[in-house]
Amino acid sequence: MTPLSSADGHWVSASHVQQLVEIARRWNVTSGQLVSGLEWSEDLLTNPGGRVPVGVYAALIERARRLTGEPGLGFYLGLQKRMTGYGYLGFAAMSSSCLRDALEIAVRYASVVTSFVQIRLQTEGHMACLVVEEQVDLGSARDVPLISLVSGMRRLASLLTGREIRAEYVDLSIPEPAYFYRFQHLLTHARFGRLATQLVLDARLLDLPLVHGDRAALWLTRDHCERALQQQGSPDVERVREVIWTDGGHRGLEDVAKTLALSSRTLKRRLAAQGLSFSTLLTQERRRKATFLLDMRQMPLETVAQRLGYSTVSNFARAFRQWTGKTPAEYRRSRGHADPMALIRNVEHGRGHR
Repeated sequence: MTPLSSADGHWVSASHVQQLVEIARRWNVTSGQLVSGLEWSEDLLTNPGGRVPVGVYAALIERARRLTGEPGLGFYLGLQKRMTGYGYLGFAAMSSSCLRDALEIAVRYASVVTSFVQIRLQTEGHMACLVVEEQVDLGSARDVPLISLVSGMRRLASLLTGREIRAEYVDLSIPEPAYFYRFQHLLTHARFGRLATQLVLDARLLDLPLVHGDRAALWLTRDHCERALQQQGSPDVERVREVIWTDGGHRGLEDVAKTLALSSRTLKRRLAAQGLSFSTLLTQERRRKATFLLDMRQMPLETVAQRLGYSTVSNFARAFRQWTGKTPAEYRRSRGHADPMALIRNVEHGRGHR
């Protein structure tokens, strides 16, 4: 994750700032007070398509907290999220036929609305995991956008389907904020200090139809998103992450390049231009996949190792210890006794699709 001090080029949509301004008004903080003196034009408040550097965004968050006296602004932002705030991406997601399709659109086109985070959807059996990957460390402001995003995604899923959607559990990679006790009813099953930020859902929820599904509208809005993606030169990293795993394990460089209609040489060059290598991405994905599979407590370690492409459990355990400082068994014990698969099995259909 890039430190904020060297995050040149990373940005968030001006709509994120507009939402922050709207929230601050509840404490009688004006937009002028919020943006005064920053290297950023207040004119962007009327231009939702504008881009704000992440450094400015972080400064605005801290200033908003100071002026309002409310540290938990992330929860207020999450409650205020609406699909229309994401422009054509939001309308495309709303027009999808089911929740799975809407999430896949959000994953593919997230870079159209921000470079600050990437999101990924992965499924394993009855579990569906929506992973939030930060590209920049916002330092002391980091909790606000993360909490806003994970709490907002659940709310948006409920609005899209017309049914209350609850995560089986929510992991956040930040320490538990001192103010969390005031908002814990808004983010139940939250666990802080985890390796990744993610929401885990009953995978059956992904098949829920959307309230405003519209095939014609989807075609038009998705086409706009696709053109926007091509115009900005979409990073190849997200596409590699999407295709690197198959049901039988991970793909090699040649196979991934072929899937992306590239030569392996071109793919390596494009990744290098972003300061990455294929082996680095594979290691990152193995680590993320490992924590996801280990949360399925009934899955034997032998199976986990095999899914990740390790010939033996000891090889997997050695790599996992390098990543986390823990063995796979120690990691499972640190997660407590809750088994997300047991939670899903024990939820009957009527309550599972809350």
